[in-house]
Amino acid sequence: MKTLPVHKNAAGGAAKSIVQSFFFNLGLTALSVLLFAGAFPNLLFEHGLPALAWIAYVPIFILLYRVSLAASVFWGAVYGYAAYGLFNYWLAAFHPLAGIIVYSIYMTYNAALFFALRLAVTFFPRRAYLVQWLIWLAYEYLCTKGFLGYPYGITGYSQWRMIPLIQIANLCGVWGVSALVVFSSVWLGAALGGNALAVKNKTANPIQKNITTEDTEEHGGIISLIILKLRVFFLLKMRIASFFRTEKVTALCWAAALVAALCYGFAQPADYSSAPTAHIALIQHNTDPWKGGIAEYRSNYVILKRLSDEALAAQPKPDMVVWSETAFVPRIYWHETYRDDPPSWLLVKELREYLAAQEVPFVIGNDDARKDPAKNPRAGEDFRIDYNAVMLFDKGKNTAVYRKLHLVPFTEHFPYEKQLPPVHRALVNADTHFWEKGTEATVFSGPGFTFSTPICFEDTFGYLSRKFVQNGADLIVNLSNDAWSRSLPAQNQHLSMAVFRAVENGRSMVRSTASGQTCGITPDGRVIALAPPFTEAWLTIAIPIVKNDTVYTRRGDYLGIGCTIAAFSLLLLGGLAYIITIRRKS
Repeated sequence: MKTLPVHKNAAGGAAKSIVQSFFFNLGLTALSVLLFAGAFPNLLFEHGLPALAWIAYVPIFILLYRVSLAASVFWGAVYGYAAYGLFNYWLAAFHPLAGIIVYSIYMTYNAALFFALRLAVTFFPRRAYLVQWLIWLAYEYLCTKGFLGYPYGITGYSQWRMIPLIQIANLCGVWGVSALVVFSSVWLGAALGGNALAVKNKTANPIQKNITTEDTEEHGGIISLIILKLRVFFLLKMRIASFFRTEKVTALCWAAALVAALCYGFAQPADYSSAPTAHIALIQHNTDPWKGGIAEYRSNYVILKRLSDEALAAQPKPDMVVWSETAFVPRIYWHETYRDDPPSWLLVKELREYLAAQEVPFVIGNDDARKDPAKNPRAGEDFRIDYNAVMLFDKGKNTAVYRKLHLVPFTEHFPYEKQLPPVHRALVNADTHFWEKGTEATVFSGPGFTFSTPICFEDTFGYLSRKFVQNGADLIVNLSNDAWSRSLPAQNQHLSMAVFRAVENGRSMVRSTASGQTCGITPDGRVIALAPPFTEAWLTIAIPIVKNDTVYTRRGDYLGIGCTIAAFSLLLLGGLAYIITIRRKS
């Protein structure tokens, strides 16, 4: 009879332990989500807090030493959805489905990522953190590839204002910066979380000591809380010291790599006074050009024309004027050719007459619509296809066109209409504007320099700017429209990635945007002459024309590719070794 209360107490204690463990894991996940989002531009800190990125993943690496393989999938899904829901909160303003789609994609990605990271603990119990480091870098690289490629959230971008540190991007792209930043989280996670696994396996280090409620019952109130916090602090300190004694080689190698990166950054030339200079007028009209109809398009054109005239009348006189992505909405080629909408044709005619009277070339974002029955066989749509394009006008003549190569998945491009018709119908019903993909990395001939024009989020992909520079571009000219987001963090997150394109390729960059961040970026990643966001403004920027030959331009994403191959190879070999070991034991 006396054994029943014992069983009840044991069951109750087990249930309580499970609940406490769940909420502790939830707290670790939430802390990592906050650190991750806080490292990048956000609502509280305009430029983000880059220092947070160095410890952002420590809580989840601790978590991965505490949970099972199955539980790691659950916590990965929670982390992925919450992290991108907070970090990219502004996506809901882009498109009714954009937020749900992106958050769900990263929920799935991180579920798989956490599973792989937990496998590393199983396969490599001695130094799992090194394999986890490679897995994380492989994950970041793979997130930028394919139809779903989306570079937001790559760890290295959080350091965009750390100018000496990011200079290594001209050697190995953003991946080198990510490698340095992520390693500290992985190493500390192993130091603080690895001991939890040791306790679970009953092989705890002698310095281990559980902190229980009995430890605090001997004291009262605030004193007990202070004692508990002190014990936790010293326990964590002892764990790190103990881990350093066994893993000091990797820690010292990381420290040496960090010092070397900083020395390299400080040694890079930052004086471009001897380089030839181009004066580029950037027009920020502070409207979302797609909102409204022909009356709004005309009003927007009046603003663009007025700001351009102000820039042209000022000194120094610009060599070229740049309008943002789809700044002028009526389709110039279409309405000139087919004239099926008289009000739009009249507005296009006014634009062409204005451009013909100008002495300097204009770079304009526009929807380049064409009839192409081979690509659009629907007669009811007049066989029309649309390209998100940039056009160069010289004395009113359209001398060259670039058509966007990397379209935004789901909201600009969905090539799986036949395979996933329900998704396609949902996108069409949500008034999605689909574009056709371009085929050529165009290089324009400007007044004394060449340039290429990545459109909107194309400047978040390293491979694309690299292709433009390889084709001969002296200057990168980005045309963006982030006005739809109504969010300064969204615009700064975009800018933080654009900075790396300049550093990677040793080229200057200018950005003409609808509402911000309109600016110039020097080849070392310094932002110059930034226009106030969400205002009508123009900037004439004296930008140096520099033609540095960088390792990244020549070799590309070799570090990201190498980490991906290494991570998959180690997981495969580790899995085989684990299976062989289990079979031998059995």
